[in-house]
Parts: sequence; C-alpha cells; structure tokens
Amino acid sequence: MGTATTRFARLTATVCGIGHAPAMPGTWASAAALPAAWGLQVLGGVPLLALATFLAFALGLWASSVVLRETADTGIKDPGWIVIDEVAAQWLVLLVIPPDVNLYAIAFVLFRIADVWKPWPASWADRALTGGVGVMVDDIFAAAWAAIVLIVFRYAWFI
Repeated sequence: MGTATTRFARLTATVCGIGHAPAMPGTWASAAALPAAWGLQVLGGVPLLALATFLAFALGLWASSVVLRETADTGIKDPGWIVIDEVAAQWLVLLVIPPDVNLYAIAFVLFRIADVWKPWPASWADRALTGGVGVMVDDIFAAAWAAIVLIVFRYAWFI
C-alpha cells in the first residue's frame, strides 16, 4: 500500500487522531460520535444516520484491516488506538432513539458498559474473529445488546 493510503487508513482507524488519546480512547471516540450522530439525525433522520453507520462500519473494516497488516509484527489483535469501531457501534445504538440529551447519555453509558463487558456474542467475536472483521464485529454485537437494553428501558420507563 502506498503511504497516502496507509495514512488515510490510520486517520480513519483513529477517527482523526482520537485513538491516540492518552487514556480511554474508545470512550473518547464514543463521546465524539454523539454530536456527529445528533447532527446526522437532525439533518436526515434515521435514514441518514443508518447510512453513516453503514459507511463507518465499511470504512472501519477497510481501515482496520490496512493498519493491522501494517502493525502485524506487534501481535496485537485489536489495538486500543483503533476506535472507528466505537463510532460505528455507538451510532448503531443511537439509531433506536431520537435526538434527546438524556437518551443519548443513557445510550453512551449502555454502549460503554457493553463494549467493556462484551456479552455474548460480542465475547465470542472478540475471541474468534481476526483482522478488521474482528475489530469491528465485537463492538457491533455489544452495540446490539446496548440498543436492546435501551429500547426496553425506554418503553418500560416512559410508558
């Protein structure tokens, strides 16, 4: 790969450098995903956020695959500085709610808990899948759990 391609892949994988935060880069990337999702939902509703989520996932698969090949000698399967997976996954959780400060805060906390806890099948994906697929899919499964809990919470609490 050319150096421009590698640089673009690193920029994408780190979400413009957020992945290089000195502590909790995944949390910072998830937090950065919130205002972006809000803007997408306000501009184009759920369809635009869904499209952006799909594109972030697809671009994340490519970018994480590229940078993992470049860093294969480290032996690290899912480096913490790759955070595009958190953005795609956080947006997936936000697809089930309207732009609302309280709901966004709950969605953020639920996703961070699920991303750290990795309930099945996220734990399976984290262990079994490799490469860009492994980086991206475990977070998507964690996001699905967070979205389900958020839906149940929202309707149980607000009905």
